Amino acid sequence: MISYAPLWETMKKRGATTYILQVKGEISSSTIRRLKANESVSTNTLETLCKILNCTLEDLVTYLPDTEPSSEV
Repeated sequence: MISYAPLWETMKKRGATTYILQVKGEISSSTIRRLKANESVSTNTLETLCKILNCTLEDLVTYLPDTEPSSEV
């Protein structure tokens, strides 16, 4: 699973709000809702967030492996 927990910490460190994301980056409220729910967003959105927050991808997302074994091979 992809988690956007690092994004919220990065925003806190930089004093950024979701309002700033919407105004400076034209990030829609529906995209912010998707980020909060750890749902998928486009790579363009991630690039825009990196530009707004002057950070790297690692400052926005982290991968959390599934705890259940996969049946896929």
